[in-house]
Amino acid sequence: MKRIGLLGGAFNPPHQGHLRLAELALEHLSLDEVRFIPTAVSPHKPTEGPPGELRLKLLEGAIAGSGHPFRVERLELERGGTSYTVDTLETLCQREPGCAWIFLVGSDQLAILPTWRRLERIFELASLAVAPRPGTDTQVPEALALRVRSSWSGLPGELVLLPGTHLALASSQIRRNLSAGLETQGLPDQVMDAILREKLYR
Repeated sequence: MKRIGLLGGAFNPPHQGHLRLAELALEHLSLDEVRFIPTAVSPHKPTEGPPGELRLKLLEGAIAGSGHPFRVERLELERGGTSYTVDTLETLCQREPGCAWIFLVGSDQLAILPTWRRLERIFELASLAVAPRPGTDTQVPEALALRVRSSWSGLPGELVLLPGTHLALASSQIRRNLSAGLETQGLPDQVMDAILREKLYR
């Protein structure tokens, strides 16, 4: 059974923290591949900056030449509208039956997990892996405590805690630095080259 990690987000812009999380997931979850899923419209925060197709190109540049089994999944951009994890998982499960799915999130999502749309359905289709982010709470909500596992069995319904990336990177701060013309760290070279070439985040 193919074990696939899913990393969703605006990737606005994609940075080394995203790549490091995907690498950790490959290593600790014994994944066959990681798919990056750029959102069309996030239900949790507004997407400011380049439209979806430009963000997708930045993401493709970020993973190019990584040497890892990374790929970009266009499903949410092609569907349009607000991007909900449960809708994406249902589509993937129908399209690729027999795969094992695990959704990768940062610990900033832990507190709001119970508010995710149709969370029980998400756990019927996939598991979740959570990586600590600097400055965010890693306390698992009580309602999800019984789902916690030390490693992923490949079954749906589990919640696995990953090691942290130790990279204090946030796309919002990177956008502010770029807008202000400040020195910006944490961007893959291909992404920075594209931002400068297209005059993004100015």
